[in-house]
Amino acid sequence: MTPLADQPAPQDTTAAPPAAASLIGVFDSGVGGLSVLRALHRQLPHAPLLYVADAGHAPYGDRDAAHVRERSERVVDHLVDQGARLIVIACNTATARAVDALRAHHPGVAFVGVEPGVKPAARASARHAIAVMATPSTLASARYADLVARHAPDCRVHPVPCSGLAAAIERGEAGSAEVDRLLDLYCAPLAAMDIDTVVLGCTHYPFVAERIAARLPPGIQLLDTADAVARRAVDLLAPQAADGDAGSIVLQTTGEPELLARMALIGLGQALPVQRIQI
Repeated sequence: MTPLADQPAPQDTTAAPPAAASLIGVFDSGVGGLSVLRALHRQLPHAPLLYVADAGHAPYGDRDAAHVRERSERVVDHLVDQGARLIVIACNTATARAVDALRAHHPGVAFVGVEPGVKPAARASARHAIAVMATPSTLASARYADLVARHAPDCRVHPVPCSGLAAAIERGEAGSAEVDRLLDLYCAPLAAMDIDTVVLGCTHYPFVAERIAARLPPGIQLLDTADAVARRAVDLLAPQAADGDAGSIVLQTTGEPELLARMALIGLGQALPVQRIQI
């Protein structure tokens, strides 16, 4: 895989930068956002991080917009109650469907959203032809349509709605056979397209990036935006937030703790306890 970087969603400039050692909240509908959490911890090793997987109400990508907004608002209310003043929406679907409402509801909180990397893909594509693998909800959103219109007007952009893929990845090792079946289904058309770049438009997909690459012709780039999201979080923090003791990572889930703990061990390389919460 050849990773590239993109700028995440536009930020709310009315929110003041969080103070040093302020808690950073991170959330996703499940385990996918761990790819963003990993990048955050790598770039901000001294920052305390609280990750919420709303696995009890996942997947967002196959649900309607109202469901995604309602669950995102509940999770963000919880993160704010825990002291977070910088929140990373580590979910493309939640960013597409809920970020504007979240910013309006919490004007004192800085948000970093995740969006498919259409902009860097368009710049990097020698053939001006890219594919975007994402959830049906993300690809059907007005934010995605605007992203393509603004940043890839001269490109052939092939949307690939990967229904069920995030949910299969979410099931972890038990879903491996199902993940392979879905990857075969969604990658087969890509091999026949005259493209040179594939955008991973869901934070779950980097966990199977090697399996995606193995199904594509040689030379096709895969694009993930986790590092760019982490850099944006660094930009929003006060300079002194980068100093101090090693930051803690707290994991919470509305689903089964065992799954998040197993995926955190794989994705973060750490054995961390997981708290089950009801929100």
